[in-house]
Amino acid sequence: MKPVINESGIEVKTIYTAEDVESSGGEASIGMSGEFPFTRGIHKEMYRKRPWTMRQYAGFGTPEETNKRFHFLIKNGQTGLNVAFDLPTQIGLDSDDPRAHGEIGRVGMSIDSLKDFEIAFDGIDLDAITVSMTINGSAAIMIAMYLAMAEMRGFDTKNLRGTAQNDILKEFVGRGTWIFPVKESVRLVGDTIEYCANEAPFYSPVSVCGYHIRESGANPAQEIAYAFGIATAYIDHVLERGMDIDQFASRLSFNFDIYGNLFEQVSKFRAARRLWARIIKEKYNAKNPKSMWLRMIAGGGGGGLTIEQPENNIIRGAYYGLISALSGTQTMALCSYDEAYTIPSEKAATLSLRTMQIMADEIGLCDTVDPLGGSYFIETMTNEMEAKMVDIMDEVTKGGGILDGITKGDVQNAVSKQAYQIQNKLESGEYKKVGVNCYRTDEGEPDIKFHPFKDEDTQHQLNRLKEVRETRDNDKVDASLDRLLEDAKAGKNVMPALVEAVKTYATVGEMTKCMVEAFGRYEEPIKFD
Repeated sequence: MKPVINESGIEVKTIYTAEDVESSGGEASIGMSGEFPFTRGIHKEMYRKRPWTMRQYAGFGTPEETNKRFHFLIKNGQTGLNVAFDLPTQIGLDSDDPRAHGEIGRVGMSIDSLKDFEIAFDGIDLDAITVSMTINGSAAIMIAMYLAMAEMRGFDTKNLRGTAQNDILKEFVGRGTWIFPVKESVRLVGDTIEYCANEAPFYSPVSVCGYHIRESGANPAQEIAYAFGIATAYIDHVLERGMDIDQFASRLSFNFDIYGNLFEQVSKFRAARRLWARIIKEKYNAKNPKSMWLRMIAGGGGGGLTIEQPENNIIRGAYYGLISALSGTQTMALCSYDEAYTIPSEKAATLSLRTMQIMADEIGLCDTVDPLGGSYFIETMTNEMEAKMVDIMDEVTKGGGILDGITKGDVQNAVSKQAYQIQNKLESGEYKKVGVNCYRTDEGEPDIKFHPFKDEDTQHQLNRLKEVRETRDNDKVDASLDRLLEDAKAGKNVMPALVEAVKTYATVGEMTKCMVEAFGRYEEPIKFD
């Protein structure tokens, strides 16, 4: 019989018994929910007390259009927002920069100044609806804008909750929306952690994102291992500033991906929760149990969806949601069936939201904690997945550490090799993908609709940017930008200067330009082995 080997490289047996659990590491680390090492969940009652937050990814075109989608989702029962930004915003360009041409509002909403934030979040109760921002290269600017906007609307930033992705190291591995060199980029992440610990203690300034590493080709074990390596790099940097681990670790969060084998994915998250708790307690000597929590958002990834037979993505999405719930996520951001090829339509986004609501209210997924706990298969696979993650982390450490590995391109190279291997297996049929390499039908081109890109939206954004520049107090803008440049060059925490600049309606491009002058730009290393 041909062996079954999961994507992380672990052989799956035909049947599992108590002996397999024992030989893989035993039952001692299963524990109880809400107790170290949190294998079964970080909260004692988990979804019996409160279901997962339902947070759909949304944002496109102008702030006005995005605001309409936000209100639509909230009206339909969404309990959190997950904001998409266009590429110019992500890499620190203003909309009138020639390099932004053709990309304004295309894959997320366009942000040039605080004025755009004021429009995007108009009418949204920031105390009731938590906001997650998927932004990295220019994350410090977006955090400053969000806090300034909240303060100007009368919200107390000391009590404000929300999250910024702000995981720049995975950008070097996965997506590529970096701006500054590696060392300076980590410094900016440290600035946001330090600033929020003092000024917005309930805000999560970093969501370490294994998600995009996985979408770039990493297997499930690599996704967690590289994410934890990145998270500890941020922790080490902040500790060097003199902060205590319990001052900030509880506000670190994680964003993970879901697609592929159900049992491998559930075991991945149970193992990750346990491993993270051990790292924080044993390596960093944290005393507060909340510092050891793996708080995560986990939803289906677009990488698991297909343009072929796109209706199949509805079924895939339901299984991704099931995995997320069985894994004990705090927030679920379930992908929409059309996300493989376009910005989700209202219909698709609503269907994903209803999927989560059906799981919470009809299917019984909130009835009991960790319903797969105690399964011989799941407990053995959880132990084996943890061991695999530790092996990968040790390999990175032996190679000089995650920062060195990313700077030299070694981590990127490993992910690219894995992506190549998976693609070969898909093309050969070794890995099955329904509608792609098996169960194909001669239906011609699929009937799909793309999100419209409207030239008038671009002009509208350009007109507002022009108006902001003409009506603001440019003397105050210049003074705030001078301070930002001086603080950046002097090695000071730039967040106070960014907040000041944001309030004068300095633009994203203007603030980025100051920091580029101080920090320089990143040049990507290319490896051919």
